[in-house]
Amino acid sequence: MQAPNDAPRAMWSRSHLPDTLPPDMGEPWATDWAVAHAATLAGSFRHWLGRDLLPGATKPQALAEALFDARFVLVSHGTQADPVLNYGNRAALSLWEMSWDEITRTPSRLTAEPVAREERARLLAEVTQHGHIANYSGVRISKSGRRFRITQAVVWNLLDASGARCGQAAMFDRWEYL
Repeated sequence: MQAPNDAPRAMWSRSHLPDTLPPDMGEPWATDWAVAHAATLAGSFRHWLGRDLLPGATKPQALAEALFDARFVLVSHGTQADPVLNYGNRAALSLWEMSWDEITRTPSRLTAEPVAREERARLLAEVTQHGHIANYSGVRISKSGRRFRITQAVVWNLLDASGARCGQAAMFDRWEYL
């Protein structure tokens, strides 16, 4: 099947994303909150999956920077009734075509098309119950309306220092523009 512009569809990866951020963005990974959140992301991933999210990065600030610049997409949201994204790394910002300020004000349900939101809600309920899922695939939509299918995504519950659930995160490095 051909994409709307008659170009063949291709599987993309982080290497196809720009290396620079919008000029107003600064270094969102360097805040105290982002450094602590990076530890939560990595610690929760290790808890549920028994392996490191980003092998080799151990110092808090270095981990935060490495996750932000990772070659995979990484997003998370909180535990609100209508969860709002609270983190997106450089790859996520580029893929969803948003700035840090935009992505961190976006209800996570809006990253999926309306017809895919029921499936997404089912997925998140399964993650809540079981702690994580691997090999998830689904269609998402960027700010401009560009649709893409993610594949081989891992979605996991985030746990705070006391072990209480404090959100959910997802990572993937494969997507296909539709």
